[in-house]
Order: sequence, then C-alpha cells, then structure tokens
Amino acid sequence: MAKLNLSLLFSLGMLLTFISACSTTSSRYQQKHDSIPSRLPSASELHDATPRAEAPSRGGNKPYQVFGQHYQVLASAENFSESGIASWYGKKFHGHLTSNGEIYDMYAMSAAHKHLPLPSYVLVTNNDNDRSVIVRVNDRGPFHQNRIIDLSYSAAYKLGMLKTGTANVTIKAITDFSAQGLAQIRENKTTKVTQLTRDNDLPTLDQTTQAPALATPINHTELAPFIQVFANSSQTQADKLAKQLTAQYHISTELVEKNGIFRVLMGPIKHQELLNTLLSDLKRNGHPQAFVRR
Repeated sequence: MAKLNLSLLFSLGMLLTFISACSTTSSRYQQKHDSIPSRLPSASELHDATPRAEAPSRGGNKPYQVFGQHYQVLASAENFSESGIASWYGKKFHGHLTSNGEIYDMYAMSAAHKHLPLPSYVLVTNNDNDRSVIVRVNDRGPFHQNRIIDLSYSAAYKLGMLKTGTANVTIKAITDFSAQGLAQIRENKTTKVTQLTRDNDLPTLDQTTQAPALATPINHTELAPFIQVFANSSQTQADKLAKQLTAQYHISTELVEKNGIFRVLMGPIKHQELLNTLLSDLKRNGHPQAFVRR
C-alpha cells in the first residue's frame, strides 16, 4: 500500500510539473515584445553578407499561411526588386529558429521576406540616406502593415534606421554570382559611398573616414544628449579617436575645443535605449570615463 501511494504521488508530481511547464512555455519566445540588444554591433559584424550560389533550403520554400493570409514563394529571385518600408527584429527572436531551420543571429547580416526563395541575397538601400547593405534572406516576414522586409539588428544599424525603427528602402535580388557580377555590385556601392563623402553625410564602415572638423562650442542643452568620450589637451589624440569612433559605431562624432581642452562628443542621440547601449559599450571597450552630456 505504501509503495502504491508513493508511486501515485510521484506520478501526480510529474503531471503537475508537466502542466506547469506547459503554462510557462505557451510562447516559444522568452520576451513578449521585441527589444534592442544589450550592445552595439562590432566592426566585424558590420561586413556585408557574401553572395554565393546556394541550394534551396529544405524548409521555408513552400506556400504557407500566416494570420489567415496565404503566401506564395517565388520559384526564383531573378530580376526581383521592390520598394517599400523596412523594419528590423532583434533580441526577442535571437537564438530561435528561422523559417528555413537555421538559428537567427541578430548580429549577422540577414533578413526576412515574405516571398523570396530561401536563401536569397539582396542589396538593400535606404532611400533616405543612400546607405546600402547586402543581406542573406533566411526567414519569413514581416507580417505587419505594409512592410516589405525585416532586417537583422546589424543590417538596420548599418543602414542608419535604428532611431526611426523603419526606413523607406529599395531591395534588389542578387543572382549573378560571377566575379564580374559581384564586382559590379561593389563598384556601385563604392560610387554611392563616394557621393556620401562629398555631401558630408555620416560615413559607412567601407568608407574612408575623414577626421571631423574642429567645431566651436555649442549649446547642447537645446539638443538631444551627447556622450563625451574624451577630454585632453592633445588635438592629435582627439582627432584620431574621433575618426576611430565614427568608423566603429557609425554615429556622428564631433570635436569641440574650449580653453585648450579638446572634447570628443558622440551624437546627438535621441533614442534613449541606443544612448544607454552605446554608453555601456564604450565603457566596456576602453572608455570607462564616458558620460552623457546634455
């Protein structure tokens, strides 16, 4: 009788554990809402994806249905282009399966699209600032409003769309993987980057960054916050650091001089989460004295 009771109690305990586990894992995601990652992408994580011929994935290439709507998958990405609104997805989905069975890495140059074959490679251009990035499409989405592509965090960061969350983009499929075809893509990107330099726009990582011009003191209280990273009497050191930070973080950096002291300021940064993330990353990577200056 005692053995029976113990067996019954053990079975009941296992059942309660199973019920509890089911109630806490009703969603495969640990977060209810998406969020910005705890750090910015590193320089190595901002390199474009390398286009190459790949066999279609076993998963994610059949017609499918989401929220009651049916979607067809293109047989080929040849000559595909599209313009519309891009968004990005981050921490909530990081480490989870993509539609073709891979693991989503928010720091990789990847994207989600509703119709393109998996995998595909596309050139995405931000029409507001002419920055572009090459990403590998390995997921389905976005299934929200009229958005045409969901970009990884690193891709969105490189396109300069984190502050707004979305961007007006044009996407063009890359299907010519010959040396000549890829060289043409690189040439077109280089031409755009050169034009950005002439227009004094924010530089991209594949652009030769010039040291910022020395600025006169300004009233920062009227603007969004800055992060002061450096203060020293050496203009040479300040110039070098400002150039390095602009290239590394893809954020506007200025040099301000007052009473013989040269200060390196990053910003203005309106997005509070990005401000906090950038400050933490700077402190971890050799700038423990960095602080927010309003």
